Amino acid sequence: MSREQRLAEVFIELADTLVDDYDVLDLLHTLCERSVELLQADAAGLILADQRSVLHVMASTTEQANLLELFVLQNDEGPCLDCYSTGEQMVNIDLGEVEERWPKFRAATTAAGYRSTHAVPLRLRGQVIGALNLFCTDRVTLTDADIALAQALCDIATVGLLQERTVRRSEVLAEQLQSALNSRILLEQAKGVLSERAGIGVDDAFVLMRAHARRNHQQLGAVARGVIDGSLPSSELTADGH
Repeated sequence: MSREQRLAEVFIELADTLVDDYDVLDLLHTLCERSVELLQADAAGLILADQRSVLHVMASTTEQANLLELFVLQNDEGPCLDCYSTGEQMVNIDLGEVEERWPKFRAATTAAGYRSTHAVPLRLRGQVIGALNLFCTDRVTLTDADIALAQALCDIATVGLLQERTVRRSEVLAEQLQSALNSRILLEQAKGVLSERAGIGVDDAFVLMRAHARRNHQQLGAVARGVIDGSLPSSELTADGH
C-alpha cells in the first residue's frame, strides 16, 4: 500500500468518528496512534483542557508517554504547554539543546530514551483546546509536508470535538470535555484493575478493553466501568484477545 493510500485510509478512519455520540477517548487515542505511525515517532501523548481551562492527559500510545505527559503538567514545563498557550507548533526540538528552556522536561524525556520531540496544537479558528506531543528515540526532523500532515490530523480531531451540530454552545463543549475526562479517569482505574486481575501490563490491558469496546460497539467508559465493578470479568476480555 502506498503512503497516499494509507493517508486516505487514516483520514477516513478519523472522519468516521464525526458522528453523534462518538467516543471522544477512542478518537483521541486513534489520533495519537496514527500520528506515531505516519510521522516517524515512537510514542505520543495528548493533553486537553477542561471547562476551567485546566489541562489533563487524555490519551497516549504507551504508559511511558502517559507518565511523561503527567510529568509535564505537574512541573508546568515543556513544549506541549508552550504549544497550547501560544497555539503555535513546536516541532523539531532536539532535546540535547533545550536544557536552559525546559530543564526538567529535558531530563525526564532523555532519561526515558527520547532525543527529539514535537508538539502540535488542537485548534480551530484561534480556539486552542489541547496539544499533541510526539516523542522520538532518534533526532527526527519533520519536513514541511510532515508538519502540515500532523496539523491536519489534529485539526480533524478538533473538528470532532467542536463540530457545530453537536456543540452549539460553550456549555455543551464544557460538558463534553468533562465527560471525556471522567471516562479517562475510569479508564486509568480500569487499566490498573485489569492489569492486576489478569497479570498483564497496563498497556496490554488498554488494548484488550479498547478491542472489546470496538467489537461490541460500546464506549470505552462503559467498558471501564464494567471492569471496575466486575460486571465485565477479566476472563472475558482475555479470551477476546486470543
